[in-house]
Amino acid sequence: MTWRWLLSRGFLLHPKLLWLMMIIYIPGTIYGYYWYNYQLELTWNTHPHWQLPFVPDSPTASLFFAAAVLWLWISPGASRHRWVNAVRGVVEALGVVTSVKYGIWATAIIFAGQAQGDILVWQDWMLIIGHTAMAVCALVYARFFTFGGMALLAAAAWTFLNDTVDYTFGVYPSLPLQLRDDLIAVGSFTFLLTALSVLSAAIARFRFSYRD
Repeated sequence: MTWRWLLSRGFLLHPKLLWLMMIIYIPGTIYGYYWYNYQLELTWNTHPHWQLPFVPDSPTASLFFAAAVLWLWISPGASRHRWVNAVRGVVEALGVVTSVKYGIWATAIIFAGQAQGDILVWQDWMLIIGHTAMAVCALVYARFFTFGGMALLAAAAWTFLNDTVDYTFGVYPSLPLQLRDDLIAVGSFTFLLTALSVLSAAIARFRFSYRD
């Protein structure tokens, strides 16, 4: 067994591995929305309701990615309907861009809080492992997806819009107490990370497109 085989289509798209991914991703996504329960309720009660979709960042990223992988599994080929292919491409691009972005963001923010005195507990390590895996999986599977430049542009626009809403209206993910006075730096890092995630998604999709 070599690392090339581990990155091959035969291994990554094997039904047993895809079943395992769904077993992890679907409950993980549901738990992610539950994790945001308090912030969703707070946003509902204190903010305009149109801001709600911008609150649960990580679970929405894993939802898009799980949907993209499931779509690839069930229907590997293109549809005869152009609009279906267009929707699929946007779902795939969102899955990759947001998984890379929020996977790295959550891990970086946890360690930034620790650097300023936060004490990490087992839940933090669970989040670090889970979010790092999100980013890695998105980059590994991107080459099997079908999205093109326009879908990637749409994903970039949505993710930048999400950042803008988060840091303009105060619906960004909860931060460690130690970072509450670094909001400008956190916001700047978030916008920069979105740009880097879009670039990473483009490289993973177009530079390393499917090959066994």
